[in-house]
Amino acid sequence: MPEYQFINYVVEDYARNIELLLVKQTTGKTDWEQAYNYPKYGLRFYYADLGSPSTLGYAAGLYPYYNINLAEFNRFKVFHEAGLGVNYVSKKFDLNENFLNVAVGSNWNFHLNIRFGLNYEVNPKLSFNSAISLDHFSNANTQEPNLGINYLLWTNGFSYKLGTSSDRQVRELTPLNKIIEKELAINIGGKHTRELSSQYYLTNSLSYEIRKQYSRAFKLGVGADFFFDSSVKDQLEDEETSFKNSNYLQTGIHIAKSLVYSRLSFTLQTGIYLGFTEKVKNNTIYNRGIIKYQVSDLIAARLSMKSHLHILDYPELGISFKL
Repeated sequence: MPEYQFINYVVEDYARNIELLLVKQTTGKTDWEQAYNYPKYGLRFYYADLGSPSTLGYAAGLYPYYNINLAEFNRFKVFHEAGLGVNYVSKKFDLNENFLNVAVGSNWNFHLNIRFGLNYEVNPKLSFNSAISLDHFSNANTQEPNLGINYLLWTNGFSYKLGTSSDRQVRELTPLNKIIEKELAINIGGKHTRELSSQYYLTNSLSYEIRKQYSRAFKLGVGADFFFDSSVKDQLEDEETSFKNSNYLQTGIHIAKSLVYSRLSFTLQTGIYLGFTEKVKNNTIYNRGIIKYQVSDLIAARLSMKSHLHILDYPELGISFKL
């Protein structure tokens, strides 16, 4: 699925995957397991032939994932899965030996997988499944080029349960306190520019957010952001555009949608630049995907990806504090 059409010219065949999964079925021991309809979680190892052995090579990786049943009909289950990890790509861009590979600039990359499918239980031990799977990997703009690779798969497989099964627990959930939270986040990141520069540029951001919990699994919020991007000066000067020190800064406001599972949450932010705007590409809208783990009641660790629509800008590591 080429984000840029010229990638079609280096692809010679279909992409193919083979996967091995180790999965754990939850039984409802916690409120979260029952609220998410007894999800599964596990590890997936995969090997992928990318359809272009001489230019794109192969990919292999290991990543954690979750599986949630969206609906059940007798022995059939409609499910959703998603996972995030790292992979190794055997072929990367090389100016002398592999200049056609403008998709991947590093051997190690982040890997995102999302799929929807159908599971059929033959007996309590054996089941078959079929799904549509979207895979994307890139290096989060830490090395150029970084257009990334996307491919769509129709997957088919089977699973066999090991050991003895435990019965599902059904009990009354703990009453939910729908509180309003206030949070301050500090992040640090880095990026390469899209001109194949070898220089690595520091980025920082500061965010403040107010959100309300509407259900056990969902929060909605609004916030304000302050960004510092040290690459702006060099990029503007390369384009022979005037620069002033305030161009290092960008400010904006955002809305945030969060899915929560115990101490782990995934947030999508959509923002608009206000005040100090983005001058390199004159983008109006920015986005962030954030994975957060609540270390304590007041402190959380964060991994986020900032982008402008489908173009990734840079990754960030951060820490947040509830106020």
